[in-house]
Formats: sequence, C-alpha cells, structure tokens
Amino acid sequence: MTRILAVDTTADHGSIALAEDANVVEEAALESADGFAHVLFGEMERMLARRGLDWRSIDVFAAAAGPGAFTGVRVGLAAVKGLAEAAGRKVIAVSNLQALAWFGTKSLRGVVIDARRGDVFGAVYDDRLQIIGEEVVMPLDRWLAALPPGEIEFISAGVAIPVSAPVRQAPRKIAGAVAAIAALRIEAARDPAEIDANYVRRSDAELRWQD
Repeated sequence: MTRILAVDTTADHGSIALAEDANVVEEAALESADGFAHVLFGEMERMLARRGLDWRSIDVFAAAAGPGAFTGVRVGLAAVKGLAEAAGRKVIAVSNLQALAWFGTKSLRGVVIDARRGDVFGAVYDDRLQIIGEEVVMPLDRWLAALPPGEIEFISAGVAIPVSAPVRQAPRKIAGAVAAIAALRIEAARDPAEIDANYVRRSDAELRWQD
C-alpha cells in the first residue's frame, strides 16, 4: 500500500486529502480569507492525527501544481517539497486541468479554468486522463474554436461556457483527485528539487518586467 498526502492551494478555496493507493480515505476543505500558508501545516497534521498517522507514515506527497493563482501554487508546492525533503520522500505534481478531468465521465473531457485578463486555461483529456494536444491559455472563444472533433464533456472551474454540450461544474475540493491521479502516476514521483509549478503563462510581474 502506498499512502499519499495531497494538497491544493491554487485557488481562493483549497483542500487536502489522504489516499491509500487510489482510494481517497479523507478529503477536507481549506478555508482562509488571507491565504493558506499559515493554516496548511496545521490542517495536514490534524488530518494525519485523526488517522493515527504522522509525517513518517506518508510514502509520497502530491500537490496541485497549477495553473492557478501564482502565490497559491507556490504555497502548496513549497509545503510538499519541504515535507518530502525532510522525510526523505518524493513528490508528484499534478496539473489542475488534469485534476478537473478526473471528474468527467465521457471519452473526451474539455476542462477550463478562469485565467483572468479575458483568458481561460484550457485542455482536453481522454478517459484515461491522457492529454489531447496541450494545455493552453487564450480567450474562451478561440479555445472552443480549436477543439478537436468529437463529443466533448466540459468541466468548468468558474467559467460560463456557451455550448450545447453538457457542462459539469468542478467541485471546490480537488485534492482527492490530485491524490488519486498521483497514485496512478507513482512512477512520476521525483525528488523535491526536480518539481516545478505548472503556470502555463508567466506572472503579471514577469510580463511587466519584460515590457
């Protein structure tokens, strides 16, 4: 059995989850109006304590790696990388878009996250959670026009999608999906120093510096 502790701090609402192999045994919401950095470790410790576990009980750490809020992405990744480094464990980074695709039921799943500035983060996954094409950031209408042929089920995180096909609203808690996907991708576990964020596009600060 592989025990996985997963976190998501990439949006205004966050979550943590504990899984044994691909079975999510507990998932809890994170609520904090001023970010998650000061509450994350305490919430994870309490979850482990409820199960009679500690940090040494975890085999692999996982995090939602973005796209999402830049600060939030960094908080979650830094937390699991630090814990993995201290415990001598490895880390799996899971794309938020792939995590959203976990909640679909169809052969093709178009997933969308609000990227602000008039754009969306979008991607299409199949029912094995393999990506079709690549993750992109662009205006919604351009993304819709570029979709591959076939019946697509849409999964949205805060985006109104003007299509006649079914649109499923993503749940607020996705750490369970991150943990379950990590369990299926154990071979992708890496040393903490090798793990990086999945921003898809550069931050506002980087864009202003380039200008």
